[in-house]
Amino acid sequence: MAPRRLVAGNWKMNGDLAALDQIEGIADAADGARCEVLVCPPALLVHQMVARAAGRIRVGAQDCHGNMSGAHTGDVSAQQLRDAGATHVIVGHSERRADHGETDAVVQAKAAAAHATGLVAIICLGETEEQRDAGRTLEVIASQLAGSVPEGATAANTVIAYEPIWAIGTGRVPDAAQIAEVHQKLRSDLAARLSDGGHVTLLYGGSVKAGNAAEIFAIPNVDGALVGGASLKAADFVPIITAIS
Repeated sequence: MAPRRLVAGNWKMNGDLAALDQIEGIADAADGARCEVLVCPPALLVHQMVARAAGRIRVGAQDCHGNMSGAHTGDVSAQQLRDAGATHVIVGHSERRADHGETDAVVQAKAAAAHATGLVAIICLGETEEQRDAGRTLEVIASQLAGSVPEGATAANTVIAYEPIWAIGTGRVPDAAQIAEVHQKLRSDLAARLSDGGHVTLLYGGSVKAGNAAEIFAIPNVDGALVGGASLKAADFVPIITAIS
């Protein structure tokens, strides 16, 4: 069984009710796509997006807490996201790791909470420019993978997204050989750890757009993409969806 193909959009802290008008065009593209299509809006829009999507695309969230409930003002639990209709949740995005000091242990707890509620956890990994320049990319990625993936992870409940921090929103993209090297390392480490690790979906993220999507999707062990700014409008996102084969 080959890994599932997935193109996921991360709206980050963007979008409002009017932005949901974009879903119709995205859903139209998803109907004939050769991949699963997912959009992760801000948490306040999850329920409304689920209603607009009407099952034609998947809807996810951008974060969850590691606990199911409790005195955690301002946080959202995986169970609450599931109740709102989400199917996936992003955890460990570099912006969360950097802006909120999230460690691998925190990310692992969030992924475990997602699994416990039936959500697919999209676990993000990525090196800084300094780590890349020091030749530590594979070391950093392997460490993050080992520390962030919880027990009980499977190809059905876990997606791994490689997003080099220096490529997010900068327009810079690693070359094909660099992406292939990291994705091969991820595939090898997952296969060694999980019984079905060879089938875990591996996404690339970091300045993915219509002009480079097909080239990225042709790289071995790249099963799709986690797309930021280019997912906000159907006109930009649809060409990425249709580039996958």
